Amino acid sequence: MTKRMFLMLGCVVLLIVGLAFGKYLQIKQLIASAPKAGAQTVSAIKAETLEWQPQISSVGTVTAYRGVDISSEIAGLVRDVKFKSGQNVKHNDILIQLNADSDIAQLRSLEASAELSATVLKRDQAQLAAEGVSQAQVDSDMADLKSKRALVAQQAANVEKKTIRAPFAGRLGISTVNPGQFVNPGDKLVSLQTIDPIFVDFFVPQKQIASLKVGQSLKLLSDAFPGQDFQGQISSINPKIDVATRNVQVEATLNNQKQLLLPGMFGNVAIDVGDKNKFITLPQTAITYNPYGSTVFVIKDSDKKDEKGEVAKVAQQVFVTTGATRGDQVAVLKGIEVGQMVVTSGQLKLKNGTPVLIDNSVQPKNSPNPTPQEH
Repeated sequence: MTKRMFLMLGCVVLLIVGLAFGKYLQIKQLIASAPKAGAQTVSAIKAETLEWQPQISSVGTVTAYRGVDISSEIAGLVRDVKFKSGQNVKHNDILIQLNADSDIAQLRSLEASAELSATVLKRDQAQLAAEGVSQAQVDSDMADLKSKRALVAQQAANVEKKTIRAPFAGRLGISTVNPGQFVNPGDKLVSLQTIDPIFVDFFVPQKQIASLKVGQSLKLLSDAFPGQDFQGQISSINPKIDVATRNVQVEATLNNQKQLLLPGMFGNVAIDVGDKNKFITLPQTAITYNPYGSTVFVIKDSDKKDEKGEVAKVAQQVFVTTGATRGDQVAVLKGIEVGQMVVTSGQLKLKNGTPVLIDNSVQPKNSPNPTPQEH
């Protein structure tokens, strides 16, 4: 019985071993017959040194050199509108005329009273010389004349307020008033903006204050006018730091002769600071950012040859230290040397020692000043 049991167990073991060995041979054959991995196609660029101008960049808001919403100081009925929407006006040009008939009539009455008081004063002064009246009477006449003239001046000011004028030169906005309309004090009638020159306000971190000074040149780029620079100068630096953001507000004056920039626009402000520096630059797509560091793949010669008998190219991953960015470019401070070929696209399918083929028919963007694409 025991002998028979051992025979059965031996047969089972032999069967298991035979099956396992057969599976091993099958897997080995599949691996051997599997196609060899070919070279991966990537795009690459030769690392080169470019000259960079250090800059302070910020997003600014365009504001008018002068800007106000024109309103009436007193109530009245609009008699005439002297302007058209969007018109350029000069300082003191008449914009709106309110009905001032009753005010003018009252002014004429006060002027007549003042003339009468002047006549009475002149007559009493003559009587005083003949001792016909007292000095007190002449003094009273003088005070009455001054009071009447003050009332005339007050009424003349009220009449003048019925003529609404431009407080400064600029461009008018869209009118919200029409003849026959009654306006109350403080009602907005039209906007007036002086836009040549024009301001841009922006903020910079406090650590960069030492690089700024009044009169320093800058340029503004607006997506409303791609490729066009608006030159200006810093005109004021706020003497107070914002305690919430630790930023300082800066105001610059821009030349806007063509009146392209309008209040409320935003734009990218660039201020050149310091001397130009040279950096090895790469497209930002060439850099792979990881928690353990930034890497790139460089292309090197292997010790093998390809089917054409030429030295095969392989990829090698290296760590790099990156610096500032400019448009599509990034400065590389350490890790690569000038002249090395660096992979710019296709890194996901690479590892150390992977054979590569370079195809630069399509290259990633590599512009220091990219502009939006118009569709």
